[in-house]
Formats: sequence, C-alpha cells, structure tokens
Amino acid sequence: MGRQTRIAIVGYGNIGRGVHKAIGRNLDMSLVGIISRDPERVEREINNVDVFNANNEDKWSGLLVDVAMLCGGSAKDLPVQGPCFAKFFNTVDSFDNHKHIGPYANEETGELMPGYYQDMDASARKGKHTSIISIGWDPGTFSMERILADSFFPGTKAYGFYGLSEKGGLSMGHSDAIRRVEGVKDARQYTHAIPEAMERVKSGENPDLKPGEMHWRECFVVAEEEYDIGKIEEEIKKMPNYFEPYRTEVYFVSDEEMKRDHSDMPHDGVVIAASETGDRNKILIEHQNTWDSNPEATASIMVAYARATYRLNQKGDYGAKTILDIAPALISPHSKEELIKV
Repeated sequence: MGRQTRIAIVGYGNIGRGVHKAIGRNLDMSLVGIISRDPERVEREINNVDVFNANNEDKWSGLLVDVAMLCGGSAKDLPVQGPCFAKFFNTVDSFDNHKHIGPYANEETGELMPGYYQDMDASARKGKHTSIISIGWDPGTFSMERILADSFFPGTKAYGFYGLSEKGGLSMGHSDAIRRVEGVKDARQYTHAIPEAMERVKSGENPDLKPGEMHWRECFVVAEEEYDIGKIEEEIKKMPNYFEPYRTEVYFVSDEEMKRDHSDMPHDGVVIAASETGDRNKILIEHQNTWDSNPEATASIMVAYARATYRLNQKGDYGAKTILDIAPALISPHSKEELIKV
C-alpha cells in the first residue's frame, strides 16, 4: 500500500461521524482534520484529531488535504460550502436536491439559476481541483442502476421507491430541511413507498407516475414552545422540492418521544425496471438497499469515491463529476490485477 489518502471532514453531524468511522475501515486513508462551525462541540466529542473553526479560513485553507468530505445538508449548507471548499480542496459531497443539481428556475422569481453542478464545476476548475458531487444512493448508486437498465434494455423505465418497511425510510436531507424551519427544534422525516405503484411497475406497465403517486411523507417534529405549530406545519407542507408535491403528514412530539422512538436512522429502497428483449421475453431488474443507518451507509459510499476524486485529480482531470462519470475501478482499493479476477 502506498501513501494514505489524507481526508478532512467538513461538518461533524451524522454523516460526518459516519465518514469518521468509514475512514477507520479503509487502511489506505487517514483523517487529518475536522472543520466545523461548532469546534467546541466536536472537541468535546472526539480526541486526537485537529479541529478547525469553519469561519476561520486562514487556519484550515492551508491544510495538506487530498480530499475534503463535505458533510453538510443540501438545503442550506452545501450550496454555499461546496463552491467555497472546492476552491481549496478536492471534494466529495452528498447533495441530494435533484431539481437543483442542474440549471433551474428560482421558485420565487422564476430567474434561471445555475445548478449545483455548474457552481461546483466552475469553482473546482478555477482551483485545479476535482469534485465528485451527489454521492449517496439517490442521487448516487440508484442513478447508476437506472442508467444501466436503460442502456442494457433501451426504452426501459427504471423507478426508484424508498421506504419499503412499515416505519418507512428516514431521509436525512428532508429531516434537515424541516429543522431549518423557524420554530423547529428537532425533526425526522420518513418516506413511504406506495405499494400499488410498485406493483404497476413490476407488471411491466411502465406507467407515467408523478412523484406524489409513488411516495408519501411522514414528519415528526419537536417545536419550540413559543411557536405556532399550525404555521410550522403549513410551512413544511408548502416547501418546494421537498414536500409540496406529496401527501405529507406532520406529527408534533416531545423531546422524550423523539429520543425514544426516532433515534435510529434506517432506510431502504429499490430500483425496479421491467422490460422485454426483442423476442418479447420479460425482463425484471431490481436493485435493493436495506440500511440500518442511512448516514453511515451514505458516508461509506462517499469515502469510496474519495479514492476516485484523488486519482482523477492526480491525472489532471479537474472539475465537477457525478457518479455516472466514474469507472468502478477508480473507487476500489484493489489493484487492476486483482479486479480482473472478480
């Protein structure tokens, strides 16, 4: 094994903690520092790691880092932090707002805005860095599965369904978006797949399903005492790109109920594609994930893509990339000779 890839973690929440654990399982990587808006909290939580204040650019911008893992939320953190850190480091993130990855119309003004990909590409190229964005399961591994299905069997529609269990699947991005609502102290959001829609897909119907016909959303919220819960609920349900197109149920609970009933962070989902060959032989493709911890599994995938980020950068391949641009060999710790045998 050659020199270890030097990793910095930016943001030490659930995904940041997951990245920390994942680095410990990858012998070719080492953690050189954590950058946080709350360094005192992080220092109380862990030892033997240098912690830097995110607001003190002079302290962290000169770190010898091969890849910075951006672990903030997609709603507010990454649109600002991503382009900032891409000027200084190669980066990996889990940006998951599908509608804002490419150019989009501002929901309030209608103005055409550059997408997250465009912002990251410009910043990374300016700094001669490489940034792999939107790494997780969707966007991420499920995006890759949809492309494979359509490539192998042209014309196939591949659908992603999330929250297959009775409790549903905990969405970190949606939970973070709720926590950004004024008056919300804590929140968890579970996505539920609609079984009837899944059966229509499996039957080979290839239906034209709107988002609200595939899933519904369930929110558990701890509100600050002085805030109007009716106003909070209305703001959640009207949130564009997160809740507005869906049936959304909001329940207000106490701190104790949240800790007792919603401390775990499981998620599951499946990509389903039904098609046929030229001889009208039926084809059914399913790729399913079942995760006890959504943030830890997402973090593990991000850490694998840190390898690809650094390898591409060493070859002078700068700018923003998505999972669809990355050859699987680039994320593996194994040699080409070993992979040929797989």
